[in-house]
Amino acid sequence: MTFLAFILGVALGLAFYFWKQYEFKRQLAQMLTASSDTADLIPALPSSSLVRREMTYLNQKCQRLEQELQTWQNLLEQAPIGYLQVDEENQLLWCNQQARQLLKIDRWQPGQIRLLLELVRSYELDQLIEQTRSTQKPQSQEWVYYPTYYASEGEKSIALKALSHPLDRGQVGVFLDNRQPLVELMRSRDRAFSDLTHELRTPLTSISLVAEALEKRLSYPERRWVEQMLKETKRLMTLIQEWLDLSQLQENPNSHLSYESVELQEIVFAAWQSLMPLAEQRNITLDYRAPDSVSLQADRARLTQVFLNLLDNAIKHSPVDNSIRVEIETPDANTVQINVIDAGSGFNASDLPHVFERLYRGDASRARYASATETLPIRSGSGLGLAIAQQIIKAHGGAIVAKNHPETGGAWLKIEMPKHQN
Repeated sequence: MTFLAFILGVALGLAFYFWKQYEFKRQLAQMLTASSDTADLIPALPSSSLVRREMTYLNQKCQRLEQELQTWQNLLEQAPIGYLQVDEENQLLWCNQQARQLLKIDRWQPGQIRLLLELVRSYELDQLIEQTRSTQKPQSQEWVYYPTYYASEGEKSIALKALSHPLDRGQVGVFLDNRQPLVELMRSRDRAFSDLTHELRTPLTSISLVAEALEKRLSYPERRWVEQMLKETKRLMTLIQEWLDLSQLQENPNSHLSYESVELQEIVFAAWQSLMPLAEQRNITLDYRAPDSVSLQADRARLTQVFLNLLDNAIKHSPVDNSIRVEIETPDANTVQINVIDAGSGFNASDLPHVFERLYRGDASRARYASATETLPIRSGSGLGLAIAQQIIKAHGGAIVAKNHPETGGAWLKIEMPKHQN
């Protein structure tokens, strides 16, 4: 019995040993999968050799990945656009030289991991990264970056455009484009054009005076030609004045505003009264919807100019026998929302990003109607009305957005302004 028990114990021990070896080999086969031919060698090689072989292969693969990473970093280092990468906790993992120059990062070295907030104080950049991480979709943002207090003296603000992309493990990559040269070029162009328009005022005034003198001495049909010349001369002088006003508002908006308490209903009705002859020609009425009294701190003349431009556009872009809706709401104690809605053909989708640009002229579908009897629209207008309105609203600390209204299908100009100025 003792011998049989001994033999049984040995058999059980051997069976347990071989079972453990089989389980170990099976688990080893599951783990050692880096190399494609490892599975074929598991039955033939000892476990220690398999592990050493796998470690060698993984080390080689890691070295290749590090070389590829270094290659990509070298390429990004020479790229003309900035790039930075942050982890899930918004720690800066890496950025190239262009990003360091654009964001004035002077307290970070490659290999360091520091919070981006410690190096760059930019609400817009932080918000862009958070939106990218939460939505897991690429995002875009344009803003003006102001270097923080520790930046070198003499540094100016810089216009930036950022494109972000979500990465693995909550990381986010951000490409930065320096828009400042384009901004400076546009400013230079606008200054040159403003200088030119200023110089044109004197000869146009002289032409106008001569034409007025001729008008009194001539008879028809020659007088009609002079009247047409006077009309076009006045149109050019109006265009010049609008351009100069726009340039002044862009350069120093606050110096051209005189704030006082104004009643919005009074401003809207005064602008509509000035445009009444044009509205009556087309049988267009004003549909004013607002609380009993809405007042705010604003420049009366400039705000009237905004409504003159918006209502004039709405009238001339609307078909006959229609109304223009002006809605005024107060979503909170210090905000006024103004909606100007017409029943015309609305903006083309391709025009919407550009309607506030100087001298921009949209496609014919958003053209003006010449008169109540004409069915085909004609192209007219200076192309400065919406640009001037936008600059005036911005100078008041507000914003204006162009859309197409879902009910009327016409243009929808949405304005938000603060009631009180700081």
